[in-house]
Amino acid sequence: MNTYWKFGAIVVVIIGVLAWLALGGVTESKTYYKEIKEVTQMGDRAQGQRLRVNGYVEQGSIVRDGSKVSFIMHQTPGVLQKDPVRLAVVYNGIDPLPDTFKDNAQALADGKLDQDGVFHASKVQAKCASKYEAKPQMKTGATPTINQARS
Repeated sequence: MNTYWKFGAIVVVIIGVLAWLALGGVTESKTYYKEIKEVTQMGDRAQGQRLRVNGYVEQGSIVRDGSKVSFIMHQTPGVLQKDPVRLAVVYNGIDPLPDTFKDNAQALADGKLDQDGVFHASKVQAKCASKYEAKPQMKTGATPTINQARS
């Protein structure tokens, strides 16, 4: 009977450790993206937290210095340097930036806000809406050609 208790205690400890690691991993990786306005409203609570921030790359703000890239994100698309809601971002990650990362592109930066108000990103994702257009549809009542019928 004594060996059953030892075995049961070991199983409980192993399951407890696995559950603790799983919950810790889920809460660490769970971050919803925030708008720049939300980050500024968080104030000091935003500093040191892992955040994902959504915005648009300000035109002419991308500066590349070796593997370090700095740029400014703003909240409103199409507004150039007049948007009061702006965030300076420094990316010093190991992955190269995507080809769609350019002026006026929508970007998602993943990292932490420093005390000086600069966002240090470890990941940057960029979107380009013009690349993801819907496939053209056939008009109603039109008969498909041979090539269209095969696809």
